[in-house]
Amino acid sequence: MMMKSSIRKSTYQAIYRLLNRVSPLQDDCGLLCGSACCDSESIREATTKGQYGMYLLPGEEKLFTRKEDWLTWYIDAVEKYDFPESWTGQIYFVVCKTPPICVRELRPLQCRTYPLAPHISEDGVFSLVWNTETLPYICPLVADKPQLQESFIKATYTVWKRLITDPLIYDFVQLDSTYRGHDVFTVYKGE
Repeated sequence: MMMKSSIRKSTYQAIYRLLNRVSPLQDDCGLLCGSACCDSESIREATTKGQYGMYLLPGEEKLFTRKEDWLTWYIDAVEKYDFPESWTGQIYFVVCKTPPICVRELRPLQCRTYPLAPHISEDGVFSLVWNTETLPYICPLVADKPQLQESFIKATYTVWKRLITDPLIYDFVQLDSTYRGHDVFTVYKGE
């Protein structure tokens, strides 16, 4: 059974539309690195082993038909992985079959908001931080920390602030924040 999210399909659609209008840099950041996040040799190698892709947030699957010819769909039991205890049942995992040519307007939320990550401090303060996740490639946005567009930062903050109103997504962000600890580079705390 799939987890039930309180985020409606129409809300996810609005979030996708908002994030379609912004980008981390003025230009396509994939031009800096040859779309390393979509098409590096290490990604292709990992993908052929079924290990590299993106988990969708609870309810995000509502935006897809699961018949997209550019995605391979997997369903995983959340108990097999390190997800929050509140997560039970199954979750969708997607892998792009056609990198670096994927449907940009339908890329998963965590791709859209990268290199920023939502973070909840020990005292409950929500902010955006630089993502510190270990990747099988070098992302210039993480390695070089260029100045990100303000519109992207604010849209990303707005999106995650809304998403964490869902208890499942809040628990996910809180767990990631715990793993990240105090060693964060805060980008935005809201106004």
